Amino acid sequence: MAAQKINEALEHIAKAEKYLKTGFLKWKPDYDSAATEYGKAAVAFKNAKQFDQAREACLREAEAHENNKALFHAAKAYEQAGMMLKEMGRLPEAVQLIEKASMMYLENGTPDTAAIALERAGKLIENVSPEKAVQLYQQAAAVFENEERLRQALEMLGKASRLLVRGRRLDEAALSLQKEKSIYKEIENYPTCYKKTIAQVLVHLHRNDYVAAERCVRESYSIPGFNGSEDCAALEQLLEGYDQQDQDQVSEVCNLPLFKYMDNDYAKLGLTLVVPGGGIKKKSPNSAQDKARGSAAAAAGSHADEEEDEYSGGLC
Repeated sequence: MAAQKINEALEHIAKAEKYLKTGFLKWKPDYDSAATEYGKAAVAFKNAKQFDQAREACLREAEAHENNKALFHAAKAYEQAGMMLKEMGRLPEAVQLIEKASMMYLENGTPDTAAIALERAGKLIENVSPEKAVQLYQQAAAVFENEERLRQALEMLGKASRLLVRGRRLDEAALSLQKEKSIYKEIENYPTCYKKTIAQVLVHLHRNDYVAAERCVRESYSIPGFNGSEDCAALEQLLEGYDQQDQDQVSEVCNLPLFKYMDNDYAKLGLTLVVPGGGIKKKSPNSAQDKARGSAAAAAGSHADEEEDEYSGGLC
């Protein structure tokens, strides 16, 4: 079966090369027909699991489309070549070709297809090079935002933010989350703004920047419904516990369902949050007074026992 498919592919390549030849009666190569034949050859090679030859056929197809000024079809062929490289485990090279395809989609005036290609490249490289994946997702988000497709832009930004947190690139994560929050506010999705504020505060506290975390909450009071929400109350408790170095209070807040059922990357930030100074719980003035009262009462009781012992034998 594989041998049959390889022979079929080779026949298509022979036809394609024939279409590209010029002569006395044929001054211009037939790029369109050649591209079609190269495309068929690529499919046949792919079915025969000959991915390197399939990649080469896709590249020839792309070149023929480019010569024919058919940018969209050329971009598709480059993308297919990238997918063949993916099958071969050559992911960085695959991403390069898909990026090239996305640029051609933009040049052709099909930005949505360009953004989808960038997202696909991000997924391919995410486990190998998270840094590159972040860049690709941010590029896709920018394209979607430019086309006013804000929900798709938010999806890409969300992926970038989570990868930044996972990679402990917290300064960049804070900026990415702020970008997300601004767009959610713009489309009036206020409940999600509250959740992004929680994520922001956790990121800032892991950056040891209490001032930025507090400012983040304070600025969120302008978001309709935030002040008085359970998100706001929990964040105020969290900041209070962190400021007072009360690890018990911080852990209690971070174990609330509100925190535990966030995206895993943010939930982990909550579960691993440690207050500065070793988390020594500060005693409140009231508890100190209670302790003092308890000591005084114990002393008075001891004195009374001594008096009772003094007269326990009677007056005689």
